[in-house]
Amino acid sequence: MPLLEQMPSAPGLALLDELSATRDLRTQSGQRVVFRPAPADGLDYETRIWTRGEVATRPDNWHDFFNALVWLTFPLTKAALNACHVEALAAPIGGHGRGQARDALTHFDECGVVVVSSDPSLLGLLRSFRWRELFWERRLDLRRALCCFVFGHATYEQLLRPFRGLTGKAVLYAVDSAWLQRPPSEQLADLDRRLAGELEAGLYRQPRALQPLPLLGLPGVTPDSDNPAYYDDPYQFRPGRAGRGV
Repeated sequence: MPLLEQMPSAPGLALLDELSATRDLRTQSGQRVVFRPAPADGLDYETRIWTRGEVATRPDNWHDFFNALVWLTFPLTKAALNACHVEALAAPIGGHGRGQARDALTHFDECGVVVVSSDPSLLGLLRSFRWRELFWERRLDLRRALCCFVFGHATYEQLLRPFRGLTGKAVLYAVDSAWLQRPPSEQLADLDRRLAGELEAGLYRQPRALQPLPLLGLPGVTPDSDNPAYYDDPYQFRPGRAGRGV
């Protein structure tokens, strides 16, 4: 995320106000998006965004600060997520709780990662949980033909202090090699349009629609990844059911 280059030493609302002034962020209900501490108005988080455009943002909180940066980077997708939540809130669910659709949407909102690759075999290894082959045996191909874009604001917060087992919930896209050479701003705008469109079409409404991705397995994220034995750790690199990608 290019905005990370402007990240302050501590979270605050001043930079968010400055960045927001250069963009026209809108919800799908047409409200202009602003980042403010939540008032005691009785509204839930998503409804306040939908009806007022106010994203509840604590001034001294990294989690909320990163959430705002994602709004600024993926405005269409965040607006689509909000609309999906509001739609789900209006639908009756059996029993108690938020329902499967909202759980899945929250998983991506908090921990989402977008993986793009011009080599379908790399995406196949990821779907098949073949971590050692993907991260170690094919690491040169990863550098050439695969990119990861962190979407989840909770994941950004966790990356401040990475921990063993840190896992993202990934959406997978096949692209051509020319796409990987495009400027980051164009790549982000394209991903924003794709994600928003798919959310509006009803995708990613089940947690199993998202592919687990052990983030500390990516080459170079931690010095431990320079040792092939690192990938023998079953706690981080678990076998699993083949996920579903796009």
